[in-house]
Amino acid sequence: MNAFKRTNLIVGAVLIVPLVLTAVAGAVHTPYDPTAVDLLARYSAPGSAHWFGTDEFGRDVLSRIMAGATQSLTISALSVLLALLCGTTLGVISGYAGSWTDRLLMMIVEALMAFPGLLLALGIMTVLGPSRGGVILALGLAYTPAVMRIARGSTLALRQREFVVASRAMGNGGAWTVLRHIAPNCVPPLLVFSTTLFGSAILAESALSFLGLGVQPPAPTWGGMLADSRTAMDHAIWLAIFPGLAISLALLGINLFGDGLRDVLDPRMKGVKA
Repeated sequence: MNAFKRTNLIVGAVLIVPLVLTAVAGAVHTPYDPTAVDLLARYSAPGSAHWFGTDEFGRDVLSRIMAGATQSLTISALSVLLALLCGTTLGVISGYAGSWTDRLLMMIVEALMAFPGLLLALGIMTVLGPSRGGVILALGLAYTPAVMRIARGSTLALRQREFVVASRAMGNGGAWTVLRHIAPNCVPPLLVFSTTLFGSAILAESALSFLGLGVQPPAPTWGGMLADSRTAMDHAIWLAIFPGLAISLALLGINLFGDGLRDVLDPRMKGVKA
């Protein structure tokens, strides 16, 4: 592993680990109740009592950032897991079965991919209504076609490999061959793609919350905090700076880690596992 790859991984990990720890801490304990109203402390500037200041209702911004990290990471992780589960299953079936099954599934995928992921998620949220579960389902379904294409491409490349042909020649069934030989070799590209997808999910969840279609108030989300800060930009700029910085650092860390992981797991360098 050269120095550049190692730097990406290390810097990405350095940014991601505090993010994960913040999300865990936000689920267990925060300095203040993130939804508690204290009108006497409205728009308090960052200081010793409130490190990140307070908002228009006197709520502690640091506590809301921590609770928002829990929301964002949980929703994004569950959305990515849903997309990986559905997309990998459909992609492997499509690539291995071929024939009309492949053509039918790919027609559906191409139709769905004609819409940007966020636009598709917006359409789904319009039907489901704003809620935590709705965001997870909408983002998971919106990202499923992209995962399916990668899983299908990997399956097509592996279907004619010697160890797969040998498995069929030995009389092993299609399900055994897929689970034992094809699915494990789809993991590296899907693992790398999942890091990119995770960053996209955080950004999309923040965008939906900013538009009022995500987790509903008073529950804190990074996107919702940015939306609320618009009315106080002239006298409480910290309300926009801290959630915006949290989103930026999260995306930077995830993207750097994903780039380093891609280089490490590059099949052209490591070969394909048989």
